[in-house]
Amino acid sequence: MSDRVIFKMPAIIWAMIFVLLSLSWFLFEQGILEMIKSWEREEYSHGYLIPMISIFLVWQKKDVLEKIPFTGSWYGVMIVLLGVVLYGIGTLSAVIDIVAYGFVVTVMGVCLAFMGYSAFKIIFMPLAILLFMVPLPGFLYQTLSNELQLISSMIGVWFIRLFDISVFLEGNIIDLGVYKLQVVEACSGLRYLFPFMTLGFIAAYFFKVDLWKRILIFFSTIPITILMNSLRIGIIGVTVEYWGVKMAEGILHDFEGWFMFMVCMAVLILEMSILTKIGKDSRPLVQVFGLELPDSSPADNFRTERLVPNQFIIIFMIIVTVSVSMYMLPERVDLIPDRKNFYSFPKKFDHWIGNNTKMDQKVLDSLNLDDYIMSDYLGNKRQDLVNLYIGYYATQRADKVPHSPKACIPGGGWLITNASEILLNGLHVGDTPLSVNRMVIEKSGSKKLVYYWLQQRGRVVTNQWAVKLYLLLDSIYKSRTDGALVRFITPIHPGEDLTDGDKRLTLFASELVGILPEYVPE
Repeated sequence: MSDRVIFKMPAIIWAMIFVLLSLSWFLFEQGILEMIKSWEREEYSHGYLIPMISIFLVWQKKDVLEKIPFTGSWYGVMIVLLGVVLYGIGTLSAVIDIVAYGFVVTVMGVCLAFMGYSAFKIIFMPLAILLFMVPLPGFLYQTLSNELQLISSMIGVWFIRLFDISVFLEGNIIDLGVYKLQVVEACSGLRYLFPFMTLGFIAAYFFKVDLWKRILIFFSTIPITILMNSLRIGIIGVTVEYWGVKMAEGILHDFEGWFMFMVCMAVLILEMSILTKIGKDSRPLVQVFGLELPDSSPADNFRTERLVPNQFIIIFMIIVTVSVSMYMLPERVDLIPDRKNFYSFPKKFDHWIGNNTKMDQKVLDSLNLDDYIMSDYLGNKRQDLVNLYIGYYATQRADKVPHSPKACIPGGGWLITNASEILLNGLHVGDTPLSVNRMVIEKSGSKKLVYYWLQQRGRVVTNQWAVKLYLLLDSIYKSRTDGALVRFITPIHPGEDLTDGDKRLTLFASELVGILPEYVPE
């Protein structure tokens, strides 16, 4: 008799689900809207399809789910609480993408709390696909993009040289002599990687073979993407050499990108075909990869209404309580300390005279800062040149955060040949010993030395993860999120070595740190 029971959802459950969806939208609205906004970018444009794919894959299991009693799960309640915690962390730490992840985690927790483990495990993978619609946090995305640019550039140059073409690589700029091909962020491969990984995950879900084969299919999308993108860059270099710069521009450039994505798909299908022939259970691809629709419910089955699990009632109360509390609380306002504006920043120190410069408006729009100084300081000797940049943020939220030089410098064609963290002995910012990130960068035979750190409410921070942690803590306990990025750059002239640059930047820092708290409050 139990095999012929069909469970139906009563109206009260549908009403509770509707209320939960409405309140979840209110609670996670900022993260959801930022996530949807990110779908306008090519690398995340597949995000529009993900919710529909997930809903379809859950519906595909309708005939199985309707025969299983929903018993609820206290683990689901804990996961919902985790989603709410992620909401708070993302909101306070200015990593708004964490709020979107919190939304997905909450959805999964609600399903587990309502359905129980036996039913939830059937739709876990369709729900996990939702994670692919959430963008990476900005600093992670930028770091990954820069690494992929360099990798793709190196492999692309290797391919070009196979055709006996003279080519020189400077960071992410491929110098063909007649044309310099810059492997910018758009050519990093992320436009392929995120959609292709999503496609690989879905393909692995439908690929009904051994688990290790399905895992291999998914993770193989990463090297396939990198190699195909590098091949594309190499082909562009070769065609530019023989048919001119028009091959790297316009519709031909766009077509090459689309074509290489199709090649990636063909390689993935070929890989699945090969895997079906490995092992004891050797079957054609069409037999192990197929789309099934749910069976209709037999008319003679016994139908009964589902009961509302206690765990579902608990999470309903949790989300209602949190949503009402957030609505009743006054809007949070950060404390913004008094400070001097950079217009009054000294143009003359004991050993230095500065000349202020302005940044392009497009760069300023991208940085989204509140105040800044960019100035070239000349020392007593002609070769004593230091470029100073300080970008100040009165509040840090979402995309309103400092951009790490480690992420930005390679975009200008500079290659980071050495990166480390050093302590400048005897120097302090307030009571904090001054540690800085030190980078050696090179381009076209030129070499420069870079020092930078993040000054955050009296702290000197050199790690991006630590910045987010302190931002979260200070937002809670101090109601402050202000901070700045401080960066020095000096050229290493012919006849000099890096120790000369270190002495120059250390001397400059020693004269700067005393007045810095007036402009970047502790």
